[in-house]
Amino acid sequence: MVGHCSSHPDILDLGREELEKAKQAGVLVDCHVSHCGDDMFLIMTHDRGENNTEIHKLAWDTFVKGTELAKKLKLYGAGQDLLTDAFSGNIKGAGPGSAEMEIDERPSEPIIVFMGDKTSAGAFNLPLYKMFADPFNTPGLVIGAPLHGGFSFEVQDVKEHLQVTLNAPDEIYDMLVFIGSGQRYAVKRVRHRDSGEIAACSSTDKLSMIAGRYVGKDDPTMIVRCQGNFPAVGEVLEPFTTAWTVEGWMRGSHHGPLMPVGLKDAHPSRFDGPPRLVSLGFQLANGKLIGPNDMFDDPGFDNVRQEANDIADYLRKHGPFEPHRLPLEEMEYTTMPDVAKKLADRWTPLSDEEAASTTRVQPVPAGSPPPPETEQQPR
Repeated sequence: MVGHCSSHPDILDLGREELEKAKQAGVLVDCHVSHCGDDMFLIMTHDRGENNTEIHKLAWDTFVKGTELAKKLKLYGAGQDLLTDAFSGNIKGAGPGSAEMEIDERPSEPIIVFMGDKTSAGAFNLPLYKMFADPFNTPGLVIGAPLHGGFSFEVQDVKEHLQVTLNAPDEIYDMLVFIGSGQRYAVKRVRHRDSGEIAACSSTDKLSMIAGRYVGKDDPTMIVRCQGNFPAVGEVLEPFTTAWTVEGWMRGSHHGPLMPVGLKDAHPSRFDGPPRLVSLGFQLANGKLIGPNDMFDDPGFDNVRQEANDIADYLRKHGPFEPHRLPLEEMEYTTMPDVAKKLADRWTPLSDEEAASTTRVQPVPAGSPPPPETEQQPR
């Protein structure tokens, strides 16, 4: 409410009521409704497997009812993330981001759910790399026998709709070529290489690429399993002690620092940001969500929050200039194409002299003899 800052309590209550009805009807085992910024997140456990139509319809109908209430409350941007008027059997590609995983529950099953606002799919690439491939972040990769064999990363090309699985540590350098470009490539899933168990899953839906225009940022989510065959809780949280630069922020068209916050501070307002991230920890017990623990509500993250504010100050000084503003290829979903079209007939070719001065390159290889001396001209 009040622009893009926070979620209206009535909307969150509606979400809780809808999921609780589904739980009482036996559709869900358990549920929890939370938020980050102006986005409502539905956390659900069930025994119907991934991509279940009834579960996806429950989520879709809940968002639709929330949109109807938001419009009655005259909340800004109500329903902007719903890209279609009708449910087609799955919410993927319909607007809301989703992350699902089917697991065999372990004797102890700690799970952390991350919820982002004012950022985009691909924002978790670097943290996932740190968690599951960087021994400086996760010492368990070196000294923990269950982790020592490494993890596999499912990487999606969200522009061309392709995917590839790359193994760490063997193919780290190949993987970094792609996941270092979070605008186009996003880590969807991480799996334990020896057991094949799923370790993490993130939402990779890119609203602008689906809609062909800017309709709001993707506000991604991620689920990470902890302990045992996976990184410890502290190793999963450690990547967020740096305020990584992510895309999003104002109008989804700027780079900004990702600020980890407790729920009490998950209401971005400065320049509609900076981008925020909430982390809720649950202990899963027979499908029941025990918790949550507000993981970033910890003074141990105070320094990174200060770092995020310092980075925000620096980037904001750039105004409409890169690197604060996104590069042109990412601006194609804003007014950029219209402006380019309007000015298309006002561009004229450079003169021959000017063109030559901008293209003439005359490299001199190392060890080449010096160019011949020319007669000195009087000054």
